[in-house]
Amino acid sequence: MPQHPLITTEQAQLLLAQTSKSISTIILGKNKQIQLALSCLLAGGHLLIEDLPGVGKTTLSLTLARVFGLDFQRIQFTSDLLPSDVLGVSIFDTHNQSFEFHQGPVFTQVLLADEINRSTPKTQSALLEAMEEKQVTQDGVTRSLPKPFFVIATQNPMEQVGTFPLPESQLDRFLMRINIGYPDQQAEMELLKGDNRHEMIKHLTTVITPDQLIDMQSGVDKIHMSQAILDYVLSLTRSSRLSPWFISGLSPRAGLALQRCARAWAFLQKRDHVLPEDVQQVLPCVAAHRLQVHPEHQDKNMDDLITLLIKQVPI
Repeated sequence: MPQHPLITTEQAQLLLAQTSKSISTIILGKNKQIQLALSCLLAGGHLLIEDLPGVGKTTLSLTLARVFGLDFQRIQFTSDLLPSDVLGVSIFDTHNQSFEFHQGPVFTQVLLADEINRSTPKTQSALLEAMEEKQVTQDGVTRSLPKPFFVIATQNPMEQVGTFPLPESQLDRFLMRINIGYPDQQAEMELLKGDNRHEMIKHLTTVITPDQLIDMQSGVDKIHMSQAILDYVLSLTRSSRLSPWFISGLSPRAGLALQRCARAWAFLQKRDHVLPEDVQQVLPCVAAHRLQVHPEHQDKNMDDLITLLIKQVPI
């Protein structure tokens, strides 16, 4: 059992409010995206951020690691990156006459996989075991990763030059996918007039310790989800499978992901139970990267289709 102080739900929610406020001093005008990123972290999942370069994807990742006091490593994914550059490599030690394993950057608490879709599928797949099992197997030896372990991957739009699409198995490892988008006019003016964001991050203080975060993740599991809400989650996943809009619907794993994210969102809203609105708030970020639009409906936007799915499934 980990020896760390337990905190009450009220204390946790107060600390989370302070954390959100601290992050919003760096990431301006993006409160919804901040709440979704916090929900993903509280649910114990991994986050995929897809957007154009320069809108704050890396800045958000650095800020999250800082306010939670988590060890942080960044990997810049490129077309010539190798799996050993991520996981580590065994090097022969002439003094001991044996191979010694040198850990890669994946052995950290927060791993930023920057521009993950600029690397080849072979290198992308190096993260599969780490993300799912929280461990790395190299040379027949399995090594556990630190706790908590949180992967934040950034992805450039697929129409940009030099990108490789993430396979479905890799996308499914991400609990949520969010878009940050351009800031509004007022927020962008504050950015232009304000200090350098990376310098401001250096002066951020830790609000929640890693041990407290682990406590909060355990607290999220205790958020009550009634049978009616479970029926609603099941109706959404099954309706996606029957819908003519998608090639294939949401898997049972996606249903479990939706359940976890809804609990985390309710926890952030200072409630001890899940409402249908919690499920609806997180569904687009849980479902969009797991669904593929049917060729006959390529003219439709994925977010619009998910909105229609929510409207057609009764509460």
